[in-house]
Amino acid sequence: HERERLAEMARDDRPDWLSTSKTGARKELTTLIEFERSASSITEVSTFVMSGLLQTSDYARAVMSDLPVADLETRVTLRVGRREVLNSKVPPEFESLVMESALRTNIGGREVMAEQLRHLVTMAAKPNIAVRVVPDSDQWHPGHAGSYILFKFPGSGPIVHLEHYNSRVFLHEAEDTCLYQEATDKLRELAMSEEESRLLIAETAEGLET
Repeated sequence: HERERLAEMARDDRPDWLSTSKTGARKELTTLIEFERSASSITEVSTFVMSGLLQTSDYARAVMSDLPVADLETRVTLRVGRREVLNSKVPPEFESLVMESALRTNIGGREVMAEQLRHLVTMAAKPNIAVRVVPDSDQWHPGHAGSYILFKFPGSGPIVHLEHYNSRVFLHEAEDTCLYQEATDKLRELAMSEEESRLLIAETAEGLET
């Protein structure tokens, strides 16, 4: 029943919805996982933290350190478990467009951050995963407006997921998702190549390890 409900949300007649409560957060997580499993491609724009699908356990733990101790390890396990979709039999094409500043924000400390960056390099070597860095710039670009995830599906229109400190929203109206697709195209134009990005990430990790 739950799968059918979520599948229905992934069709064109679903409404946008905003959640701010704990119940809403659980619903959002369930929906997010289902979209990750059913999407043909996923593009995540990350401003100050790494993509959730590419986080190590220690990095995820540091990102969620403000959660109650009773909830923290469960949430870390859930987040790390979500990565398995990228290794499934028919994985989605995953693209991470990460701001350069996120590479230099040592969440969890130098050791945790170095491990996280090494993990990015490893994941970026997989054929269905692309990690590209958007260089720091004094000129405004869509990445400065915040993080988001753009899902594309084989049989329906795209969905955009936005998550802030205590609120989450899914957008599906064409007039909204079109703007995010245009923003994504702009960020791709600004981003380094995959090879340049891997070299920068590895170099940054090496600097933390010395």
